[in-house]
Amino acid sequence: MDTISASDFYDLAGLLPDEDRELLRRVRTFMDEKVEPVINEWWTRGKFPQPLIPELAELGIAGNPYRGYGCPGRSFLTDGMVAMELSRGDPSIATFFGVHGGLAMGTIYLCGSEEQKQRWLPPMARMELIGAFGLTEPQSGSDVARGLRTTCRRDGDSWVIDGHKKWIGNASFADLVVIWARDEETDRVLGFVVEKDTPGFSTVDLEDKIALRAVQNALITLDGVHVPEENRLQEANSFRDTANVLRMTRASVAWSAVGCSRGAYEHALAYAGERTQFGRPIAEFQLVQDLLVRMLGNITASAAMCTRVSQLQDEGRLADEQASLAKAFCTMRMRETVGWARELMGGNGILLENHVGRYVADAEAIYSYEGTREVNSLIVGRAITGRGAIV
Repeated sequence: MDTISASDFYDLAGLLPDEDRELLRRVRTFMDEKVEPVINEWWTRGKFPQPLIPELAELGIAGNPYRGYGCPGRSFLTDGMVAMELSRGDPSIATFFGVHGGLAMGTIYLCGSEEQKQRWLPPMARMELIGAFGLTEPQSGSDVARGLRTTCRRDGDSWVIDGHKKWIGNASFADLVVIWARDEETDRVLGFVVEKDTPGFSTVDLEDKIALRAVQNALITLDGVHVPEENRLQEANSFRDTANVLRMTRASVAWSAVGCSRGAYEHALAYAGERTQFGRPIAEFQLVQDLLVRMLGNITASAAMCTRVSQLQDEGRLADEQASLAKAFCTMRMRETVGWARELMGGNGILLENHVGRYVADAEAIYSYEGTREVNSLIVGRAITGRGAIV
């Protein structure tokens, strides 16, 4: 059994049309041949491998599920499996794409006017413009719906934005940053596209992260930033619109968790066949096979859940609680899986050259972003009991 079928044990990719399965193979080949040989160096440096962006663009996967505006118009199922393949190669690359093609392009696609979609989405699909998404703040993470402190106020034909955003991936090199701010007059949450080099907009990269080090997360300062009315997203008029974007992208994060698990598992599986102890490969040891089967069970269950979630997205029937259950469950199983992969490799598992340690570290960020396990659990709990317990 080859490594693709060994980690896709029930052939879920077989649900895709031939051309989309070929796309998955192209993404996997790119990650294996172009990313894996260099990613440890970029991860250690804490910088994103920007020289790879032109080749990433050639894959034609930015804005995968959006129709029109130069976007591929593929299914959410294909988009999810692409996110999985990216994360299997490296979770930082997958996160970069999730921010650019999911959160930033998705906000413009769902909340922009026709003119705004025509203006921004085609160059973003070609990755000539890179996007970021500014929602989380220094004092507001899980409670950002109520605790949003960044403000905006109308000033003639423009808006003035003041505040801070934190943990914003891609922000320090993005061409466009979606910023969510509370209108001082109406208290509504509005969305804006802030373009690079706008006066009053500045970023500082967050240093010394232990996870997703190749993602350049930044602290954004907005000090009297003037944004023209034409850059206010015309269909972003409440936090409900923000939540619509997050519902769409949360499923992709669940797929990324599957990919992180698969990457660790595949490296551990290869290692088990090569590592010799007591005169034979450790793949012949019962306890090693038990760890591998546990990992595969987690991966298969999570991928099956994600597949159904993506099918519901394609049918236009995905609910918040369904996306939340997938995100919470798959990230919990991911944490177990990468830990078992590290365990199988013994002390060698903590050496970056063997890759698994990078997945162990990166899993910690995937576990928390786009809704912590606790918050997603409470969203599901409210749905199944009819009683809110978030506060």
